[in-house]
Amino acid sequence: MYKILTLNKIAQVGLQKFGEAYQISDQEQNPDGIVLRSFAMHDMEVPQSLLAVARAGAGTNNIPVDAYREKGIVVFNTPGANANAVKELTIAALLISSRDIVGGINWTQSLKSEGDAVAKLVEKGKSAFAGPEIRGKTLGVIGLGAIGVMVANAAKSLGMTVLGYDPYISVDAAWNLSSAIIHVKDINELYKQSDYITLHLPLTPETKQMIGKEQIETMKEHVRILNFSRNELVDNDAMLAALEAGKVAKYITDFAEEKLLGVKNLITVPHLGASTPESEDNCAAMACSELKDYLENGNIVNSVNYPNCIMPRGSAVRVCVLHKNVPNMISQITAAVADAGINIANMMNKNKGDFAYTMLDIDAANETLKQAIETIDGVVRVRVLN
Repeated sequence: MYKILTLNKIAQVGLQKFGEAYQISDQEQNPDGIVLRSFAMHDMEVPQSLLAVARAGAGTNNIPVDAYREKGIVVFNTPGANANAVKELTIAALLISSRDIVGGINWTQSLKSEGDAVAKLVEKGKSAFAGPEIRGKTLGVIGLGAIGVMVANAAKSLGMTVLGYDPYISVDAAWNLSSAIIHVKDINELYKQSDYITLHLPLTPETKQMIGKEQIETMKEHVRILNFSRNELVDNDAMLAALEAGKVAKYITDFAEEKLLGVKNLITVPHLGASTPESEDNCAAMACSELKDYLENGNIVNSVNYPNCIMPRGSAVRVCVLHKNVPNMISQITAAVADAGINIANMMNKNKGDFAYTMLDIDAANETLKQAIETIDGVVRVRVLN
């Protein structure tokens, strides 16, 4: 019986993936796995029983990913599960950034007490909310992951010229990207040519405040910028200065903070990127499936702190070893198996930075073998699955 702790409300379509061999609770004290959405885990003490954490969403800033790697706790996320929801919101923001629809709606509501004069007042005042069409304009998409690709393709279908920048674009993303998208290799060219810029990339030390004073200065006059990825990608002080100066015509962000509220030409959305029932279901189903496969089979898919490693079950017993990525590790693990007089039917090893993961399918195993592998210097955790 596996024990699962939920730290947020998780859609039933996801929890149902676990089946009868799982005990699921929001009060579990010694879980094998945790499923969450936005719960902040940085100050949370986790038990030694914890093997993995699955986030029903793409970002993992609420999870101490590196610390968990050191403890042999695999952290999963769900890239692409909420991609369509974020794409649709981004396209809506693209249109709102161009036409002052929000301002127009708010102004119209203010005419409530004008009675029969409303129609004439609307005709007289509507010019204050005019804005350009997006057709024929250039959109720069920074980050061509699942969401960025969908946004780029949708914008192209709306008649825009689309520039895409991503030095780390995956093979899958490249296959899905329309051939009409112009892939630029220098991000500064995207800044210079784009009438609109939208961000779709993770927050890393390299991307933090990647849109700042220097970058904005290289952009077109009256550029419109959308941020539905992470608040910290933009230097908000620089953005406020650019809005006041008119360099940036409109900034729309899915991340509200006090100093961004009530600012002219700045629209804050209350983090609605993935707030659709379809997205919540997709994220929950993917997160629970990833966690279940790891607990039962040792397979790692979509981990942010350990390498992806997938191997079909071929023997009665599977040994899973989380370890440092150091020389002679594999030979030491296989030597321990050989010393136990056990044959290896299949094996796979993958690494991610300083850490690695090894799976071995063998005919039999015992506690002595597990202990022998655990004593190897650099081994973080050993699991034996029957």
